[in-house]
Amino acid sequence: MTLLIVLGVIVLIVILFASVYNSLVKLRNNRENAFADIDVQLKQRHDLIPQLVETVKGYAAHEKDTLERLVNARSGAVNARTIDEKIMAENALSSALSGLKVTVEAYPDLKANQNFLQLQEEISDLENKLSAARRYFNSATKELNNAVQTFPSNIIAGMFGFHKEMMFDLGEQRAKLEEAPKIQF
Repeated sequence: MTLLIVLGVIVLIVILFASVYNSLVKLRNNRENAFADIDVQLKQRHDLIPQLVETVKGYAAHEKDTLERLVNARSGAVNARTIDEKIMAENALSSALSGLKVTVEAYPDLKANQNFLQLQEEISDLENKLSAARRYFNSATKELNNAVQTFPSNIIAGMFGFHKEMMFDLGEQRAKLEEAPKIQF
């Protein structure tokens, strides 16, 4: 009888262990799938940027630094391999795109150009889709991180190399967003 009880407890522990492990694997895969959704949007973004740069070049020839920063940031984003590298590279690209928006303000004819307006609209739409995909990715990352850091799954996570993962945050842009808006008349 004692042997059956011990065997039953061992079977329950193995089932619990397997269940927690499988749950961690599902959460990790969900996070990776969420980033794959972001990757699709980023690919479209990367494809549109050269068109935007060429359109702006015709109007803003002397704004070479801004355009070079944008091209270099895009290149870095395209060449990033790991999720963490992509997150950092995309933050740099977002910052470069913000710099381009400021540059464009100096060119009223460019702002009215049909090609530019269409590209700007497409990029704006992509940025909205990226924002939604990032929220989903961060939600998936939070679920994984919660499982990796809470008991008893943290024990199994540690045994199999699961660890807290990086969120897709705003990076350097966060400081800009936390500043109060400046209103000038």
